[in-house]
Amino acid sequence: MASKESLHDDIEVISLNHLHHAHSTSEDDDEIILHPSDPDTASLLGSQSRTRGLERLPITLWPQIRSIVIEAAPTLLLTTIGLLFTGKLLDQVSRWRAMRELDQLIMIIPVVLNLKGNIEMNLSARLGTAANVGELDNAAHRRSLVMGNMTLLQVQAVAVSFVAACVSLVLSLTLPQNTTPVSADSIHVKTSEESLRTMLRVTLQPRRAIPHPIGGRTGQVGFHQFIMVAASATTAASLSGLVLGSFMCTLIILCRIFGRDPDNIAPPVASCLGDLITLCLLGVVSNVLIPFLNTPLPFVVFILVISVAFACLLLTIRNSHVRPLLSQGWSPLFGALVISSGTGIVLDLFVSKYSGFAVLAVVISGLPGAVGSIFVSRLSTSLHATTLKYSQPDSTLDGLSSRALNNSSHTGEQDVHGYPSDISPRLVMITLLLITLPVEIIFLTLLHALGWLHPSFTFVAFSVLFFCCAILASLFIARLLTNALWRRGLDPDMYALPIHSALMDLIGQLLLVLCFEVVSLLVGESSVSVNNSNVA
Repeated sequence: MASKESLHDDIEVISLNHLHHAHSTSEDDDEIILHPSDPDTASLLGSQSRTRGLERLPITLWPQIRSIVIEAAPTLLLTTIGLLFTGKLLDQVSRWRAMRELDQLIMIIPVVLNLKGNIEMNLSARLGTAANVGELDNAAHRRSLVMGNMTLLQVQAVAVSFVAACVSLVLSLTLPQNTTPVSADSIHVKTSEESLRTMLRVTLQPRRAIPHPIGGRTGQVGFHQFIMVAASATTAASLSGLVLGSFMCTLIILCRIFGRDPDNIAPPVASCLGDLITLCLLGVVSNVLIPFLNTPLPFVVFILVISVAFACLLLTIRNSHVRPLLSQGWSPLFGALVISSGTGIVLDLFVSKYSGFAVLAVVISGLPGAVGSIFVSRLSTSLHATTLKYSQPDSTLDGLSSRALNNSSHTGEQDVHGYPSDISPRLVMITLLLITLPVEIIFLTLLHALGWLHPSFTFVAFSVLFFCCAILASLFIARLLTNALWRRGLDPDMYALPIHSALMDLIGQLLLVLCFEVVSLLVGESSVSVNNSNVA
């Protein structure tokens, strides 16, 4: 039997041949036999039934593809639409008193969304893996695992939001207090107010870069201002973690009950709703606290939130299921933040040069990132399932996930208690690409119908082409990154998604710039017009 070490050494060449029973099965015209020795199959799950000597079973591909289409396509569409409405919310929140009076609050938004969005996607990936390997089937085990992840989320949320407050303090001390107005020769962006609204819309995307401080706001930095920002950020992050964490745990458990695959649903939903809920709560909390800026109230609120986080830390330490996670996953969170700074440079250079850049960046960065998160989550789940299945004796499973592990190896249609995982990752990649293209076309059609964007046919054609490039890059990076982390003994559920999403933000922005440049060279202009009044 293969050991854990062999799985960690090279997941692409998991050797399962010696586990294979000599029993053979005839092939049917409508069925395809996927052998565990196939590197692609092995990397996705590499599992066959433990019963009766691991004999090969034929699988029908259509039910596998159908489950991906039914579960992922609506999720991606709703996620994209949700990003647009998050942008509208951001535009409204930015006009509230707290945001107008404190530079640090507007600067903290993209940093908080970056860090907190990643920890929530990590949560969805971890619970998706737990669901698919059967760890949520036992009520007592499920309760302990869910509560442990909720307390861990509180600790991480408060920690990263405090770091975001510190980042905003450093930025407010180092960046100039007033920005130079956008020049009149900028394409379709004629006023500094419109430029401000465009930059604000850019921050709606998960893991987005940091905007410059806006002229005309209070530039004073002191103890009261910092405590106000820290209290607002930590309180909003804590409340958001409580609301969204509960929702995600419920969603994943319901997916398990109804036989849906949470890997196809949870990561994009976590990213989209995380931005929406965190932004809403940050605006509300800061607006409530701003009248008490120079009073002890913000400090008292901050101390209370820190106390709650400390209590959650103690509970997390006492929970054996999540205790090891306290020391994992921090480096990719902050590494992703550094990568996002490169995205900020791209945005700063081109957001006012090209009409419609900000609104198009939602789909060419956010959507490929969401697709890649689905693929990362599926790969990570299958690798964990393979490790549990072939690296542990039956006696060590204690009956907890043995049913799920046995069912996870069943081929054919998805079982309520099993994971459909013998499908080739190449086929998964093609399926995700094909279901994402209609989502982008619907997105462009919606923008045109709302009067927000009026692209020419040439621009639409090239945007679809570069969008396909972004999707392919996302899927290949997801696979290579997941495999590389697994080889090095790092859990992809904790390390892969932050790095992947940050890279896709940067790659998506660069591809969008290239799209504008190519169209400009061909037709002499970007061939995109924007109704700023509608978008803003």
